Amino acid sequence: MKFTTTKTDLFREYNYTSHAGLPLTWKLEMEALSTSEWSTCARMIMDYQTAPFSKVVGIPRGGVPLSDALQKYVSGNPEDPIMVVDDVYTTGTSFKEYCKENYPGVEVIKWCVFARVMAKDLEHNVSALFTMPRLPKSSWLYAKTII
Repeated sequence: MKFTTTKTDLFREYNYTSHAGLPLTWKLEMEALSTSEWSTCARMIMDYQTAPFSKVVGIPRGGVPLSDALQKYVSGNPEDPIMVVDDVYTTGTSFKEYCKENYPGVEVIKWCVFARVMAKDLEHNVSALFTMPRLPKSSWLYAKTII
């Protein structure tokens, strides 16, 4: 197994706007993960994902490396649901838009690696390996999110 070295930090502090339009002050730079680390994330998901899935697709761009790593777990049975994956979940907008556009009315299993919300606050039936604690009401970001 080959390990790659990256120069990108996984956690970066800077101001940017999320896909959903939220002003955020830090970012998870998932491209910092090596192929081996993506493979480990896929293995971790499979420790929890007991239902089979016919195929796996990643929400572009962030979900593609995770989708690639999960390919070896695909059942290939067209009767099994499809799995849609992404790297980071903030509000669920990417999952909602992607599934509505590509898989309307189809049963979809959804996974991400990191969620910027608590597990119980995840919408759209998305499962996450890692979640953040609830924002305190005193946080400047609290009023700007759907949490």
